[in-house]
Amino acid sequence: MEQSPKIASLFIYPIKSCRGISVPQAPVTPTGFRWDRHWLVVNYKGRAYTQRIVPQLALIKPEMPQEAFSEDWEPTNKSFMVIRAPGMNELKIPLTTPDSVAEGVSMWEWSGSALDEGEEAAKWFSDYIGKPSRLVRFKKDSEHRPVDPQYAAGYSTTFMDLFPFLFLSQGSLNELNMLLPEPVPVNRFRPNIFLDGCEPFGEDLWDEIKINDLVFKGVRLCSRCKVPTVDQETAVMGSEPTETLLKFRSDKVLMPDKKPRGKVFFGKEMVWDWKEGSSDGKGKLIKVGDPVLVAKKMTSRNEAAI
Repeated sequence: MEQSPKIASLFIYPIKSCRGISVPQAPVTPTGFRWDRHWLVVNYKGRAYTQRIVPQLALIKPEMPQEAFSEDWEPTNKSFMVIRAPGMNELKIPLTTPDSVAEGVSMWEWSGSALDEGEEAAKWFSDYIGKPSRLVRFKKDSEHRPVDPQYAAGYSTTFMDLFPFLFLSQGSLNELNMLLPEPVPVNRFRPNIFLDGCEPFGEDLWDEIKINDLVFKGVRLCSRCKVPTVDQETAVMGSEPTETLLKFRSDKVLMPDKKPRGKVFFGKEMVWDWKEGSSDGKGKLIKVGDPVLVAKKMTSRNEAAI
């Protein structure tokens, strides 16, 4: 009899490509967890920085008030995100909405305006990275960043790479670590929802799951970039785990009937189908320990979108 998965950990990454926060509960919204990838570090042209080109972003640690992950919580003028990094004084960012706007912000296919966190933040990030930089916040009241309609028409997100939620299982990580020269922790893969009680790579086949009354729909397998090769404790980039993943998690191996494009896959990208279950479209909490009901599964990985 197949095991019933449950949530082992929940992770929120307030600033894109910076360190994540492990939380006991997380408010779900249509664009992802509340506060997840709401901030972005950009260069002097307004283009996004990520660990692909600035691996030392991995060493930046944001800290949020514990109550920020409660349902319906709203910040006051005493609510801050505190940011720390090696060799730097701590930086406090008010969680209330800033007044300044940065035009011409861009990340991958999206460009638009964002909220600017001001000169103190700009100097802090410029000094740390060694290049002119600014910290901006997604302007959720007026900006809209749709995901690729080929995969999930009608959904949108903030500063995530592609889709609102990334699921990964302990079983998959264990399987990979048995093959690696040195095991890697889950933070290499930056999931939002980390599951236990799931067979290795069982999440590949999930078409629809339920957590409490929330329905999540599988979008596609997560194609991995260079970020998993960055050691999140040292910011040093290597060749693993990608080198090992290529041997058994490439499109060539997993989907022999499809044209290979040299991709490797680890984790499952999903959206919250807020039109089902909780019909008001407002976020609800999910918690560590919550059971996961697999409602619909694919029969093979050849059916999975990549």
